[in-house]
Amino acid sequence: MIRSASYPSLEARVAFVTGGGSGIGASIVEHLCAQRARVAFVDIERTASEALVKTIEGRGHPAPSFIPCDLRDIATLQSAIAEVRSRLGPIRVLVNNAAHDERHSIERVTPEYWDDRFAVNLRHQFFAAQAVVPDMAAAGGGSIINFGSTSWLVAQGGMPAYLSAKAGVAGLTRALARDLGPMNIRVNSIVPGWIMTERQVRLWLTPEGEQELLRRQCLKRKLLPEDIARVVLFFAADDSSACTNQSYIVDGGWV
Repeated sequence: MIRSASYPSLEARVAFVTGGGSGIGASIVEHLCAQRARVAFVDIERTASEALVKTIEGRGHPAPSFIPCDLRDIATLQSAIAEVRSRLGPIRVLVNNAAHDERHSIERVTPEYWDDRFAVNLRHQFFAAQAVVPDMAAAGGGSIINFGSTSWLVAQGGMPAYLSAKAGVAGLTRALARDLGPMNIRVNSIVPGWIMTERQVRLWLTPEGEQELLRRQCLKRKLLPEDIARVVLFFAADDSSACTNQSYIVDGGWV
């Protein structure tokens, strides 16, 4: 049984998580709340998100604030961030987790679909960061954590728009880290491998896929959302105060 670290610097710190209603995002929200951070999250799915709030509250941890939001609508995202600032205070931690790895073939991609996949998987990361910079600068610093994917690093097929967007996260992270560093705002990317969320297990985990996973990973076990959430805590906390401009791979040693 893993005994997780405690991060005193996260207590009462305001954290904003995108796509926090299920999967990896829900685990991130749970772990931040367990550290007694003041957490708000957005998600397009109401039912799962509202259930998560009740679950965390039932554990005796500070309940997160949930704001419904379609991240393709940047004005709505900006409004949600402003609401969190008004309700909880200045945002010191931003976790740009939201994404959707919808499969698609090359011949069926239209310009509209391409733009939609970038809106879902990359564009909102920049505009969320842009919206929280004033808070972080005024507070003397902060941490922005973008989410990439190893899918483009291993040249996974079947979703070229998703892979292109996720490759763009690495460039966005480095650009923001350089520009925001003078304000003591750290920008890093977490790059998950194949994480066994409920959705991944239901849609994609086949016996053949599991065999490939165990063959390719150095660690011979399935990776779970909490494996990612624990890394988020480190990059969110002051313990990583010298870490920026990095893309940290969490994939059990596949890449």
